[in-house]
Amino acid sequence: MRIIGRILKWLALGVVVLVIGAAGWLYFLPPELLRVGTAYAAKIVCSNYFLAHRDPQQVFADDVQAPGNPLLGYVKISQHDDYVGASLFGWVAERYAVNRDGLGCAVAPGSDLGAVRKVTFAKPVEVREASEFEWPLGDEVSLAMSDKVEALMEEIRGPAGRTMWDKLGNVNEAVLANYLKNEYPQTVAVVLSKIKADHAARVLSSLPEDFALECVQRMLRMEPVQREILDKIEQTLRIEFMSNLARTSKRDSHELMAEIFNNFDRQTESRFVAALEERNRESAERIRALMFVFEDLSKLDPGGVQTLLRAVEKDQLALALKGSSDSLRDMFMSNMSERAAKIMRDDMESMGPVRLKDVDAAQMAMVQVAKDLAAKGEIMLAGQGGDDELIY
Repeated sequence: MRIIGRILKWLALGVVVLVIGAAGWLYFLPPELLRVGTAYAAKIVCSNYFLAHRDPQQVFADDVQAPGNPLLGYVKISQHDDYVGASLFGWVAERYAVNRDGLGCAVAPGSDLGAVRKVTFAKPVEVREASEFEWPLGDEVSLAMSDKVEALMEEIRGPAGRTMWDKLGNVNEAVLANYLKNEYPQTVAVVLSKIKADHAARVLSSLPEDFALECVQRMLRMEPVQREILDKIEQTLRIEFMSNLARTSKRDSHELMAEIFNNFDRQTESRFVAALEERNRESAERIRALMFVFEDLSKLDPGGVQTLLRAVEKDQLALALKGSSDSLRDMFMSNMSERAAKIMRDDMESMGPVRLKDVDAAQMAMVQVAKDLAAKGEIMLAGQGGDDELIY
């Protein structure tokens, strides 16, 4: 029994020594991870307590303990005049975060609060008025920003001009005609009489023909307009037209749809155009007139055809012409040498059957090359509209 008692005594003594040793180790040389955790807790609570004026215990519970490691549940905090302390169990890995006026909270290296308190501004902070800062923080606008701001303000103000009639003179004729076609002919006549003659002519040509003729007749019979009526028309234009103009796209929607339709394959394009014709024939015809399709290449002058032939890959050209009309194929062949035309025909025959989508892709690629050349000024394109026809 004595032997067992001695063993138990030594075991108890060993446990006590182990506990004391572990406690000493945790106090004097705690693991770095514990120091990071308590420093984090001290910093979060310090910033929220001194700067945001939140309750420190509430901050600790909501911002530190709730989302963190389970060990953070055993962290204890204490707040003082200008710093916050945090430690595990109230004595392990104690770290401090000190609040400095104008600088916020910072974690003290080790436990040296004095080192943190010594840090000050190298020179007093210059507090500037809000008006001294650049927009959007203040009222100043730098030269670098002036172009962007001017463009933004131009969108807000709408078309340039001192008076309402000057502004209307700077509105695209198609946009103005699209608005005026829903007004009374007498009102349109007054508006057209107040803007420049060349702009009025373009607006009239953009209106439906019968409506435009009615407006012309009203203009011919027009008597001097009373000031009150002019003021009312100006007010209506300002409220209903100008206020919405900046929010509308400057680009005609039919032009946008024509460009989209140009990128359809042949079957999809035919399906959409046919469906649109059933619902809105006028829009369908306008989109078709604005579209530039492969067959429109027949309107190129001989010099333009030869320029295009030099820019297009031969394999692509053969595939595109295989699915084209006879007249368009003959036009391209006539602008080649006899030998080149014969080689092209042989290449087309050797292809055998080809898929329609491959032909469409080749033709769309040729159209895109033609547009690129036109943008560079190397060729001139003519669309399907009568106004774009070329006269030689």
